[in-house]
Amino acid sequence: MRTTLFLLHAISCCWLVSATLSKTDAKKSHKAEAETSPAELSVLERGLVVSDPHWKDIVKEEKRHCAHIKRTFQGQVLGYVTPWNSHGYDIAKMFGPKLSSVSPVWLQLRRRGPETFDVTGLHDHDPGWVKAVRKSNKKIRMVPRLLFDGWSYQDYVSVLGSEDEIEELGSELVDVAKVIRCCCSALNPIRQCCFSNDSVALQTEGFDGFTLELWSQLGVRGSQGMFGREEFEQLAPVVDGFSLMTYDYSSGARPGPSSPLPWVRDCVLQLAPNTQWRQKILLGLNLYGLDFAGQGTEPILGGRYIELLREHRPKHLWDEYAGEHYFSYKRYWFNDT
Repeated sequence: MRTTLFLLHAISCCWLVSATLSKTDAKKSHKAEAETSPAELSVLERGLVVSDPHWKDIVKEEKRHCAHIKRTFQGQVLGYVTPWNSHGYDIAKMFGPKLSSVSPVWLQLRRRGPETFDVTGLHDHDPGWVKAVRKSNKKIRMVPRLLFDGWSYQDYVSVLGSEDEIEELGSELVDVAKVIRCCCSALNPIRQCCFSNDSVALQTEGFDGFTLELWSQLGVRGSQGMFGREEFEQLAPVVDGFSLMTYDYSSGARPGPSSPLPWVRDCVLQLAPNTQWRQKILLGLNLYGLDFAGQGTEPILGGRYIELLREHRPKHLWDEYAGEHYFSYKRYWFNDT
């Protein structure tokens, strides 16, 4: 006998009709509009930040945001825009004033040979979107993520141990930023660029730097990983910030919290027990959940989360230690004999 996980998929149809709304229909229409329109009050003022939320309130309010709250956090705020959640492009434009930097996940850095590097992924660069984000916040910095793709351990050793390699790598990255920042002719099929002194053109579509992702591929060093306090203190004077990912606490098949508050605090203190460089730590906050079912763990985005709430109407439980909510639900199974 084999047990198989059976997932239900809803099929939606769209009908174009002409009709007159009754009074009841009009009320429903106004109610739906109210539930998706921007809110005048914050989630705190609406009493939504509680330890015992009701699923109905989450479903009702999940599309509403308060557009009138000014940014009050004094530190840096870096927002990632990932290819697995394209809605992030709209979010970056909508909430640009609350961000200090945006990092679209676009670029890959490959080492082709000694002192030979290549940046790929530039075809994903969207000048129109960059311009729109800058329009919402003139001070925002565009720092696309640059993944050290396909690098072996020996590649790192060779490059970091050679001044010539490091210089060539730096030149390649500066050239990429300059090419993107230059004045391009949209009518030119080969997009030939002319380097211009026009500061307006440079600020409209350009990159202000890069978000480097490389340590995650180097494996672990004991229980502390490859990056610790020593590396942090060496780099702190010469970089703008460190992106500290703190939401993989329960990445295995065993159910548990994503980011227990005591563990998050400990991660920060291990890197910066003193306050000298602590302001450069950008504490990662995940805008998704984890679904523990079947053979492993699956990330769960907002849309699927709302579907589960509507279908199962679960009761949220509060984990006081972790500072997170969780709930259980039954999946659909059938026997295939």
